[in-house]
Amino acid sequence: MAQSATSPTASSEVRHLTVRIMRFNPEADERPHWEQYPMDAEPWDRVLDVIQNIKWYHDDTLGLRRSCAHGVCGSDAMRINGRNQLACKVLVKSLTSDTITVEPILGLPVIKDLIVDMKPFFDHYKSVMPFLVNDDPAPTTERLQSQAEREVYDETTKCILCACCTTACPPFWGDRKYVGPAAIVNAHRFIFDSRDRGASERLEILNDAEGVWRCRTVFNCTEACPRGIQVTKAISQVKRALLTGEVPKASPTVES
Repeated sequence: MAQSATSPTASSEVRHLTVRIMRFNPEADERPHWEQYPMDAEPWDRVLDVIQNIKWYHDDTLGLRRSCAHGVCGSDAMRINGRNQLACKVLVKSLTSDTITVEPILGLPVIKDLIVDMKPFFDHYKSVMPFLVNDDPAPTTERLQSQAEREVYDETTKCILCACCTTACPPFWGDRKYVGPAAIVNAHRFIFDSRDRGASERLEILNDAEGVWRCRTVFNCTEACPRGIQVTKAISQVKRALLTGEVPKASPTVES
């Protein structure tokens, strides 16, 4: 008998769902295959609740990643009904169909079921020097910034490295050497930071066939970002900095 994702007590608002999950165990399967589970869920349950309930009550061999369940850790990124999303942020009440398809994110090797190998993703992330570079003599207090200086890169500080943007990117599917949107977003965060002195090095890294010029401005990355980052805009700003040689360190729209 199907279990509720949050409680065994049924209510008039219970949704009767069919959850189709792509399964793959490299130790036992020759190729991925679909498995189907009937589930009951409350409207305010999240898809993560439903999937965890499948693991707890139906099939404990199901492999998935999850941690905070509050849209911050990014570990439960997966394809839900064909779109990259965080399972902990998708409510059952928002689903237009009673059939849910769940797959691992694309472009990265599948370790088991919904678990992918994130090493290639993090290798690209590390390649763009995602840390503050400043060899100036240390001040006696903090390295201060104005509001206008912070505004320039504020949005790209919100990245949680879930890989939703990168694995929604068609150029990344076709060429895994491409650093991908998430790496460029994290390079942007420091390139435009007024305290940083490593912008030229990062721009040189990204001024490559596998850097920003691989982007085809499809906007999949922006749509997929669960944090609402304008990823395509950030990539275009890095391109502009390479073309003009200018890296704005303060926003003209915000008073300092």
